[in-house]
Amino acid sequence: MSRYCPFCPSASLTALAVTAMVLLTPASVSPVQAQTAQQQAAQQAAALSDKAKSEAAKSEATKSEATKSQAAPTTGAGNLAAVDSSNPGAQKGLAGKAIDKVKEAAKSAGDIFNRVPCLSPKGGAKKMGSLPHVAGKLAAGEPVVIIAFGSSSTAGFGASSPEFNYPNRLAAQLHRQYPTADITVINRGQGGEDAPEMMKRLQTSVIDMHPDLVIWQVGTNAVLRNLDPAETIKLVEDGVARIQAAGADLVLIDPQYSPKVNERAESAGKMINLLGKVAELRKVGIFPRFEVMRDWHEKQAIPMDNFVIADGLHMSDWGYACFAQLLGDDIIRSVGQIKLGVNVPSDVRTYRPM
Repeated sequence: MSRYCPFCPSASLTALAVTAMVLLTPASVSPVQAQTAQQQAAQQAAALSDKAKSEAAKSEATKSEATKSQAAPTTGAGNLAAVDSSNPGAQKGLAGKAIDKVKEAAKSAGDIFNRVPCLSPKGGAKKMGSLPHVAGKLAAGEPVVIIAFGSSSTAGFGASSPEFNYPNRLAAQLHRQYPTADITVINRGQGGEDAPEMMKRLQTSVIDMHPDLVIWQVGTNAVLRNLDPAETIKLVEDGVARIQAAGADLVLIDPQYSPKVNERAESAGKMINLLGKVAELRKVGIFPRFEVMRDWHEKQAIPMDNFVIADGLHMSDWGYACFAQLLGDDIIRSVGQIKLGVNVPSDVRTYRPM
């Protein structure tokens, strides 16, 4: 972390040291060590925050004196303002910005202890897309409902407990990122299903819940059953249209990279390509799960049994955790972009840059 503070150069160095200490803490430390490191980081952040506040007070006092000394004499044109009211951002001051950076570093320091040590693919993987509806709700302080819709890997088969399925891991991450927001993540996963079965319950399981975001994991069981990918995609297109008509953002999740799916590589490849085309055509998000998991194994040299259980299909606790973590990072990034007016789909007119 870096910040500009002309009167306290040592505070900047201390902040860097705190951040480095947290980031370099190995994943294998004991809970007691992790808690101690987290407490130390919080104490350092608090100290920095106090110092930054002190500098802010000094800065405001100096500004006040400067205003008095620089005020123009009374003339026919009236008094001139010493501060440019057309630039309110300048009034915040460097010390105020430093406080914001300290708070952000403290939040990141706390979140690091809840993350698993996994990396996103470098290049190649597509960006997930924009989430204007969710961003608008969060910006307005309104409740947000997210529905995870899919089959057994959404239900969490293979996880050692419900706490470790991907919807619950995702909910925990979003609550850490937006601690004052009312965010509900509902798990609507049903083992053994694919598009034909999911479409039968789309209305009651998803649309009737009035979601703000639907995360739809689909296609794996169609590949395993050797169903025609084109027929599956027709159903998916219909489902996407209905979800969009209900006013929800949507993210599609393609099949997982695993031995069982890889046995039907040709069918899996067609399914993944077609899902990508649907996302592009309908301007919805897609999280490339297959590409992400393949990167774990082929480029990051992570053994397959670290993220896939013995059945050769379903994900392990670590696999679900990393998947949820990267998905959550993409959601958070997309919400931030929409709030700044960046990457808004061409057909979205309701939400203005915030």
